[in-house]
Amino acid sequence: MKITKFEDLLCWQEARVPVNTVYAAIRNSPSFQKDFRLSGQITGAAISSMSNIAEGFSRRSNKEFIQYLFISKSSATEVQSETYVASDQKYISQEIFEKIYNQAEKVSKLNSGFITYLLDNEKRYKKSRKPN
Repeated sequence: MKITKFEDLLCWQEARVPVNTVYAAIRNSPSFQKDFRLSGQITGAAISSMSNIAEGFSRRSNKEFIQYLFISKSSATEVQSETYVASDQKYISQEIFEKIYNQAEKVSKLNSGFITYLLDNEKRYKKSRKPN
């Protein structure tokens, strides 16, 4: 399958899941809703993870795309950390914690795999361009 738009990327598709799960968790917890700092931070990080994949896709080089994938990966890790805070404050159940945490982990791993793939392709391309 040829990837022609960012929506075709599995890592972007999977990054939508924690965004929606985080928003649902906040909607379902009045206490979480009132914690403006945490709710804003975790939604921002989840959105950042998803958005950086899309933004990186539109860049002109793999090098730039890789940079955005690293930012996305970092934002996914931030979601994981903030999920602990939400759990510690009893804003979310253990089940919701695991759903958000594990999905953010999946996004991070997909990003890592994509980064490796892009780096390997770059190395192969450079190697093929060298004169014998």
